[in-house]
Amino acid sequence: MTDLTDALPLPVPSPAFLERLATRRSAPAQALIAPGPSEAELDRILTLGARTPDHGKLFPWRFVVLGPQSRARIAEKLTILAELRDKPAKDQAVLAKLTAAPVTVLVVSTPVPASKPIWEQELSAGAVCMNLEHAAGGFGYSASWITDWYSYDPQGSALFGVGEDERIAGFIHIGTLAEPPLERPRPEMSAKVTRLP
Repeated sequence: MTDLTDALPLPVPSPAFLERLATRRSAPAQALIAPGPSEAELDRILTLGARTPDHGKLFPWRFVVLGPQSRARIAEKLTILAELRDKPAKDQAVLAKLTAAPVTVLVVSTPVPASKPIWEQELSAGAVCMNLEHAAGGFGYSASWITDWYSYDPQGSALFGVGEDERIAGFIHIGTLAEPPLERPRPEMSAKVTRLP
């Protein structure tokens, strides 16, 4: 176990890390194929993902690792739920994203009531999702952070064991892409940045 009095290293310039940030791109979830991370790699990805800003040291999130069998079972039940929705064909089609990747990590936001602002705790869960994407990339895998309709449907989210006081922050699908992803439009930074003297 790490001694909490140990000093962590200060940042040093890392061209490889900067290149990773400059070329980061979510993968199409339905295009993710094997191989996925090994158990040891996944344990490390989860550990790295948990190193996130967390005001109050509350750890207001948890992970559910979903393998192919559990996702297939849940997708069958979601298919039935989708039939009751406004656009059943569309809602059933997106389930391909849930079942394609070798591994999926469900990040559940678990805010601690009467503690730090809930919004800050939910932001921490979102930061975990991004950290998981970066950690997967560090092992040479591609990842996709998605939610889809079943994340916001009480019956749908309950199938994943999400409680009434919890919310799905994201499904992080991890695997390999057969072809590099295409770039997508990015914001014009001058329209997004305000500098105050």
